[in-house]
Amino acid sequence: MTRIITITITLFVLVLQGASLKVYAQDYTSDELFQMARKAAFDDDDYPKAISLSKQALEMSPDYSDIRIFLGRIYTWTDRVEEAREAFQYVLERYPGHEDASMAITDLEYWNDNNQKALEYCNEGLAEHPESEELLLKKAKILNNMKRFDEAYRVAEGLTERHPDNQDARSLLRTIRYDSAVNKISVSHDFSWFNQEYPNHLHESPWHIVGVDYSRYTKIGSVIGRVNWGDRFGNSAFQYEMDAYPYLAKGVNAYMNVGFSDRSAVFPRFRAGLSLYFSLPKSFEAEAGARFLHFSGNTWIYVASASKYYKSFWFNLKTYLVPGSQDISHSYTMTTRYYLGGADDYWKFSFGYGLSPDEAFSEQNYLSDYRLKSAHVGLGLRKSIKRFNVIGLSASFIRQEYEKDQKGNQLNTSVTYIRKF
Repeated sequence: MTRIITITITLFVLVLQGASLKVYAQDYTSDELFQMARKAAFDDDDYPKAISLSKQALEMSPDYSDIRIFLGRIYTWTDRVEEAREAFQYVLERYPGHEDASMAITDLEYWNDNNQKALEYCNEGLAEHPESEELLLKKAKILNNMKRFDEAYRVAEGLTERHPDNQDARSLLRTIRYDSAVNKISVSHDFSWFNQEYPNHLHESPWHIVGVDYSRYTKIGSVIGRVNWGDRFGNSAFQYEMDAYPYLAKGVNAYMNVGFSDRSAVFPRFRAGLSLYFSLPKSFEAEAGARFLHFSGNTWIYVASASKYYKSFWFNLKTYLVPGSQDISHSYTMTTRYYLGGADDYWKFSFGYGLSPDEAFSEQNYLSDYRLKSAHVGLGLRKSIKRFNVIGLSASFIRQEYEKDQKGNQLNTSVTYIRKF
């Protein structure tokens, strides 16, 4: 008996609530109900209330497409797939190729692993809105998921060329490259020339470093093995390195390096590096890390940087700090890239004070307790050719202190060829 009374009271309360909502709705326009529904969904996380308010608004304005698409998206987020599909199709039947409805139903099918259907809806939307950034981005994602890499690459590449400030498109282009070509072989040659102000043993014997590396993209990030051959100070030696760029968490990546050599006059006998990269709001990125070099003694170097994407530009300000027995030496480098299209197509310009331990030609700067002073400026170009080939060219001029209070001019050039497969 008590159970029957409880059920009766509950039903009575629900009926009263429904009646009050209808009376309540009569006091508002469909636009006002729409705004209330959005507040219920986004501010209060109250999806049932948002659905109820949206339905009441549609009773007043059944062809109000924005409300119906919003209702369909709530159905999508709450796994009511058929009701979501019905809401989107209602709009598309009346407005074929409607951009927002096409994006919404494309997401619905894509998230439910219906790639072919998602592609069909996306193409229908693009037929009416061929320049839609969002639809083109979704199409490239779908094609990549379907392993139709050539088509996905063409769509993403075209999008980055028309909208070079679209970071999502550039990121997707990198993803497509990695998905379609997980292996990479690189060959590079670095050359350093010293003018007559340097001692004869440097001026008459330019430095050479030749590197060959193999990179493979894995589920946790890129892993690189590298062999360098160097000829410096009349000595030659090999260096063996391993790099890794693992993903640690959402918005957090890492760089790890370890290297060995048998001749400290050419390379450090041992080197290691670690940096953490943090993705920040508004396209900012921060780095914090350390480098360790062992020649005849040990040197610790600490690194910090800040980066920012702005339209087709990437700006990076980096500093290296080297604790000494009496003070802390420091160097700074400002690097700017201007992207011509994808991630492997850009001009690079840099200038700064001091040298980087990440550059092989500068490692000798850390051989003594006295930190040699230098200023440098550089220019470079990186260009992809037929998708799987990349060339890199760069040159830098350095006004370098080679001994205390003794300076000379140094010219460095670098040529790199990368083949992906």
